[in-house]
Amino acid sequence: MFQLSRAVLVTACLSTLLVIGAAPSAGGDLTTERWQLSALWLHQAWRLSKGQGVLVAVLDTGVNGRHPDLAGAVVHGPDLTGPSHGHGRRGHHGTAMAGLIAGRGHDGGQGVIGVAPAARVLSIRVTLELDDPLREKRPSAGHDALARGIRYAADHGAAVISMSLGGGSGSWRGSAAEQRAVRYAISRGAVLVASAGNDGDTTNRKNFPAAYPGVIAVGAVDRRLRVTRFSNRQDYLSVVAPGTGITSADGRDSYLTGDGTSSAAAMVAGIAALIRAAHPELPPHLVRRAIELGTTKRPATGHDSSYGHGVANALLALRQAGLLAGAPTRPARAARRPAAGTPPSRTPVVLGLVLLSAGMSARLIVRQGRHGGRST
Repeated sequence: MFQLSRAVLVTACLSTLLVIGAAPSAGGDLTTERWQLSALWLHQAWRLSKGQGVLVAVLDTGVNGRHPDLAGAVVHGPDLTGPSHGHGRRGHHGTAMAGLIAGRGHDGGQGVIGVAPAARVLSIRVTLELDDPLREKRPSAGHDALARGIRYAADHGAAVISMSLGGGSGSWRGSAAEQRAVRYAISRGAVLVASAGNDGDTTNRKNFPAAYPGVIAVGAVDRRLRVTRFSNRQDYLSVVAPGTGITSADGRDSYLTGDGTSSAAAMVAGIAALIRAAHPELPPHLVRRAIELGTTKRPATGHDSSYGHGVANALLALRQAGLLAGAPTRPARAARRPAAGTPPSRTPVVLGLVLLSAGMSARLIVRQGRHGGRST
């Protein structure tokens, strides 16, 4: 949920992005703004997967495929918000989310690099921008738009469905149509990811689609990997990910920087794409399990309402996915830190047992030789 500086702060039906700074120009150097790359251990993870061949559906306000960081990455799906309204604000939030998932950068490393830079994006418009004047006239933005968008994504090859939005079809109670659509998409093999919400320091409402069973619900942490005040705290929270000071694409050739669980969810959707590229046959519940097991800063109890299962980590999630798929992934050479959340190798344990057994057998033979005992 990203909250826009150009908009009045409102409770979001969209998972809001809070833009906190002026947008750099298209030629600006954004490399110093990519703190999430190291927080998620992405450079190490990219040695194993970059999301090749994976289609990620972005259910949002639409995606501007003409942005230089998304050139050639976007497939345009339907606009489910109702009759075309031409001049309305279009694609800012959705473009930002797409950039965090599959941004390729430009001009030799400038711009936004997404978590899965080799993945493709399927843009499905299911809601309006927060500051779109038509939002007040059509608050629901199309009957069951989200439910229809989920089904469309599942039917058109999306391996991952990213939903940085909340409140469902204008309701904080969710809807039967959306829940059925979630179950349908999972049955079709899609991994669903949604933002937990940005009112954790106020109403802390139960947020849909994040609260639907089977959806990976994502909260936000800051640069110190501490849960932000605004991140919703709920029992169904899966993991947390970077969600403050995040720079992403905006409009045709500009950028914005902001806070919110929207960006955190988009990044976890990117991690799901990395896993799907490396292990395409892994079912959705095991992709979710790999992401939840492959975390850092895991709560002492294994799970709590603030951190979920911990801070998402792309490298560790890929390792866990390899174990769950029965094909352990070789650790990246650059990963020198301990693999928190990853089960230790069994080789030293087995070798130790073999040596211990051999030593005990030798002692038994010597003792029998000295005392004339007999084996049993």
